[in-house]
Amino acid sequence: MKTIKKIFKWIGILIGLFLLYVIVSIIHGTLTDYQPEEVVVIEPDMSAIETTIGDSSLTFITWNVGYGGLGAESEFFYDNGGFFTSKGKMVTAPKPNVEKNIKGANQFLKENNDTDFILLQEVDVNSKRSYYINQHNEYIQSLEGYAASFAPNFDVKRIPIPVLEPWNVIGKTYSGLGTYSKYQAKAIKRFQLPGAYGWPDRIFHLDRCAAVHRYPYKDGKEVVVVNAHNSAYDQGGVLKKQQMDYLKKFFLAEYNKGNYVIVGGDWNQCPPNFPYDTFSKENADDYSQINIKEDFLPGWKWGYDPKIPTNRKLTNPYKEGETFITLIDFFLVSPNVEIKDVKGIDQDFQFSDHQPVKMTINLN
Repeated sequence: MKTIKKIFKWIGILIGLFLLYVIVSIIHGTLTDYQPEEVVVIEPDMSAIETTIGDSSLTFITWNVGYGGLGAESEFFYDNGGFFTSKGKMVTAPKPNVEKNIKGANQFLKENNDTDFILLQEVDVNSKRSYYINQHNEYIQSLEGYAASFAPNFDVKRIPIPVLEPWNVIGKTYSGLGTYSKYQAKAIKRFQLPGAYGWPDRIFHLDRCAAVHRYPYKDGKEVVVVNAHNSAYDQGGVLKKQQMDYLKKFFLAEYNKGNYVIVGGDWNQCPPNFPYDTFSKENADDYSQINIKEDFLPGWKWGYDPKIPTNRKLTNPYKEGETFITLIDFFLVSPNVEIKDVKGIDQDFQFSDHQPVKMTINLN
């Protein structure tokens, strides 16, 4: 009987310690929660020589680089329903893999250093999951002569999941949107997008934003370049709808001023009328992706390559023909911008769970 009592006593102590750990984690997360103002001025980290756009033909690249941790070898425990435990899935990629992914991204940037604007998402600056490598600085080094700015959208002192594996948690995360251009923006602002998960979930999720860069054009108008990353893990698209409504108002206001608006990013939704299972009809049973509504912005144009997928599912390491792939990374341009060419760049998802998209436009 005494033995049984001791067993129950120790079980009670362990449960109490675990509950204390959870409570302390939530309190710490709440007290350190990143809560930016709706509009924040961003100072450039590097400047370019050119201050006015004089050419009507411009090139753009958008790419979610997956914080250097989601190359072809990676899976992600959270995509497997892991919250309390990792279920044996990867929480953090091995350091050699992260270094390989960052090296691959740097090589890609060097090969495309003739591009006018490069919009990257999920750029880690100081995160446990990517071994605290400052990827923004790495990319600056690969893009000599470019202006550079960073807009944070993920600033959590410690993400305590998987909850039952405190030795294996995601931990400190500081990440955001990196924008690099051959022209110096006259103003850069971070716009906080509306919508949030309920407490306490929201304190451990991204604070979605759009990084807005304004460039003087030779005709006296402005070229407004937006780097955006909309919500994922959004059941029913509730948060996405709030964010898209907000962005729509902003885009229209800029266009009505006579400005040229170019938006690129990871929308976490497919373009209007693009079938989400275009590339993976055979293995789409347990996956879905909403579309942006056809009437979102009549007269505006969507820039994407329908032949090349831009995103893969992370339930397992990438296997061609087996992994679900879709298209959620693309551009949107205002009616006074002509899309000349859009190409998806097929990398077999070597360096990220996303693939780059390159676009050439003319300002009319």
